[in-house]
Amino acid sequence: TWHLKKIPQIVSKRTFSLDSPKFEAKTKLELNSVCGIECQRKLPVPSLSDLKDLLSYETVFENGTRTLTEVNVLGLALDTAGNTTTRRSLRKKRQIYGTDSRFSIYDKRFMTNFPFNTAVKISTGCSGILISPKHVLTAAHCLHNGKDYVKGSKRLRVGLMKTKSRGDGRKRKDAKRNGMPSFQWTRVKSTHIPKGWFKGVSGDIALDYDYAVLELKRPHKRKYMELGISPAIKMMPGSMIHFSGFDNDRSGQLVYRFCSISDESNDLFYQYCDAEPGSTGSGVYLRLKEPNKKKWKRKIIAVFSGHQWVDVNGEQQDYNVAVRITPLKYAQICFWIHGNDENCTQG
Repeated sequence: TWHLKKIPQIVSKRTFSLDSPKFEAKTKLELNSVCGIECQRKLPVPSLSDLKDLLSYETVFENGTRTLTEVNVLGLALDTAGNTTTRRSLRKKRQIYGTDSRFSIYDKRFMTNFPFNTAVKISTGCSGILISPKHVLTAAHCLHNGKDYVKGSKRLRVGLMKTKSRGDGRKRKDAKRNGMPSFQWTRVKSTHIPKGWFKGVSGDIALDYDYAVLELKRPHKRKYMELGISPAIKMMPGSMIHFSGFDNDRSGQLVYRFCSISDESNDLFYQYCDAEPGSTGSGVYLRLKEPNKKKWKRKIIAVFSGHQWVDVNGEQQDYNVAVRITPLKYAQICFWIHGNDENCTQG
């Protein structure tokens, strides 16, 4: 069951202008040298003042201007237990673990219906997911390498899957036969990235903040996926998660997968869902029952960050990693969507 939780408040303290970024970083779809499972265990619990700094955020606008918004965090009960992880069995493999268990979605009836139609393509080469009539959730490293914004993020666009192809009949038939989605590209009005992603602010814990929200220039009329607070592994049916994105090795196809989670920290899920670069930034979701109802509901509980090498028992172990939507991140993303914290009290 989805459990309602009281959410801490994130409120804007002050906003000021920054110099325009250079937009010169190279897009890197796989990250190196991140804080792994053992490193996460040793990290101190961030203090309230640390969290205010990490959750302050930059906004970049379509015209290249940039602001920094400082925030206050209200009503937060700090977890003093530290960054715990759950031990599970370990395997040493690659991005495709054993048999490739991904499904390419060819049928337009599925591709253009919920939940698959919530998957979007980002013009820098990543994926994302619709979270409101005009907002998309994706990974921060699709737009920013920790030091500068990536090339192409100044004129960022989001591709929504089209239900009907325009153009000549032959093209339409080919697209239908090949199961290739066609996209309706929409310009991005602004981008929000938490300061915790920037090197020099967060040191080793940057991956915990590998998420960003894009505001579209025009609202869409599609069904989008609601945010949920990520439950612990033991609260998930079969510990299973699902996500869909546009993997590079299956060009132009929507690729769906599901798998169980192997390990977790307070902010990250470590799992062996088969995924290739291009699916980075996909929304990881779960289907649970609504409280006191018989209805089941899918909600986004994490953002897929990609393939990572992490330290486990002194040796390098690889996983595919997702950033969990904690109550604090829920509050922040909800604030970015609504522009206030009044609609974000219950998650």
